[in-house]
Amino acid sequence: MEESHSVSIAIVGSGGAGALTAGNFLLEAASQAGWQGLLTRTVGPQIRGGEAAALVRLATHPVECLPDRFDLLIGIDWLNAHRFGAEIEVGPHSLVISDPRGGDLPPDVAAAGARVVEIPMKEMAKAIPDGRANMIALGIAARLLGLGADVLAALIENRLAEKGPAAVAASRTGISAGFDAAAGLDFGLRLAAPKAKSARRWLVSGNDAAALGAIRGGVRFAAAYPITPATEILEWLAPNLAKMGGTLLQAEDELAAINMIIGASFGGTPALTATSGPGLSLMMEALGLATAAEIPVVVIDVMRGGPSTGIPTKSEQADLNIAVYGFHGDAPHLVLAPQSVGDCLFTTQWATYLAEALQAPAIVLSDQFIGQARAAIDRPADVAFIGQRLKATDIAGAYQRYAHAANGVSPMAIPGTRGGQYTADGLTHTPRGIPTSGVADHGTQLDKRRDKLDRFAYGDHWATIEGTGDLAVITWGSLTGTVREAIERAGRDGMEASLLAPRLLAPPQPERFAAALAGKKRILVVEQSHGAQFHRYLRAHYDLPSAVRVLNRPGPLPIRAGEVHRAIMQWST
Repeated sequence: MEESHSVSIAIVGSGGAGALTAGNFLLEAASQAGWQGLLTRTVGPQIRGGEAAALVRLATHPVECLPDRFDLLIGIDWLNAHRFGAEIEVGPHSLVISDPRGGDLPPDVAAAGARVVEIPMKEMAKAIPDGRANMIALGIAARLLGLGADVLAALIENRLAEKGPAAVAASRTGISAGFDAAAGLDFGLRLAAPKAKSARRWLVSGNDAAALGAIRGGVRFAAAYPITPATEILEWLAPNLAKMGGTLLQAEDELAAINMIIGASFGGTPALTATSGPGLSLMMEALGLATAAEIPVVVIDVMRGGPSTGIPTKSEQADLNIAVYGFHGDAPHLVLAPQSVGDCLFTTQWATYLAEALQAPAIVLSDQFIGQARAAIDRPADVAFIGQRLKATDIAGAYQRYAHAANGVSPMAIPGTRGGQYTADGLTHTPRGIPTSGVADHGTQLDKRRDKLDRFAYGDHWATIEGTGDLAVITWGSLTGTVREAIERAGRDGMEASLLAPRLLAPPQPERFAAALAGKKRILVVEQSHGAQFHRYLRAHYDLPSAVRVLNRPGPLPIRAGEVHRAIMQWST
């Protein structure tokens, strides 16, 4: 049996079959046993029901992307599983567990040449009072991966206790039945023994991490309208903001939400909303107001497939254009992108800090892949980015809210400050905030808002820069981990390449970018969009070598590390 440092499992079932529940239990049990891992889900667009699959990758090292192929595929049933198509790829060395009454194998699976073993999971579940086939599947997966039944038993006891002793007993019996059913199977792989378990290990989703980052950054008010795949941010914030003395309000729509957080921030409370592409579209006019009035707000856009309603449950990186260029007029603002589940915490906290320090809107471009993924990771390091807004307190004479300042940031009076009355709206204004149509005032305020962002010292956090060689692979957001793994594979094959992944997308950083590309002769751009938006963004703002290739496609099919690896190796000669 071959020992592997990474094993991937997909559990598939129709709506209500419990595939996602089994996947979550599997990830948590593996985490408790000492492994690290990542779980992403792929589901249909239905509100309830439809197809679902839990995609799990476990490893002895940090995991930030899906595999090229899955080693183990368990089909509780195959109803509508064909819709996943190429999202769940298996090969000749894969093992497929299929229920003989679960329908026909999807064509892609049947054609892959994988070894198929039939286990009657549903019949086995019927023999257990209140039994469920997903627990049978969980037991099978645990046995094949080498997870002890005791780890799962303790987990089930803890997680299902509130459902009563009968539910706990049924689940434990189901897991034991699956464990026994897999006893004679030769999986062909054995997950290497985990490294010593970290006492600081976290099991967290990207959306939850982003919400925590916002609170750590100082956010104490949130208003939002639920939208897939960002709703979990609101669900996490609702109880946890209250613990910090903050408030979450569910607005009637996205227009109300953005204006509510502008109002809260104007009153002195750092504020946030979370949405996806359609909601961000509705917020653009109000974000222009926040820019003109220099009111800090944070908007998290968990991107999904578009345009319009698109594919709400799938991932894509196609909101880049609207986030960077969507405001009307010249409206300098911040755009940042987290690079992993754990990085959602840091990037959102940093975005909150920057918004407050620079008195400007900040858009955080997450996506469905990292937003709804759960990862077993070492606890991220604590950082000291807590938003500190420059406030006007001791005011003498006529208060000039928008007065020129060396760094472009003028003190902001909070309502109720003696002598701090001023007009805050979207009209062009004088330094005192008085509306004007004067050419000089317009130019002065445009320069002020631009310069404060351009002159700020963002430090090394603006991008992830790794590796050597004259080939640079440039990517962003959730593809950072995929590209990192591809570069590591290329290195083992004797091909050196470097990674450049900007975390700060706006304002651009031309000097830092040029330094990162010094000596690079070839560029490979990797992105998840149909129109190569990121490549066009790079062309617009940075000087690139003449030799540039682009690897891009839209969602929902993610770009795999193997594809990037092959693209790198094509330039090895």
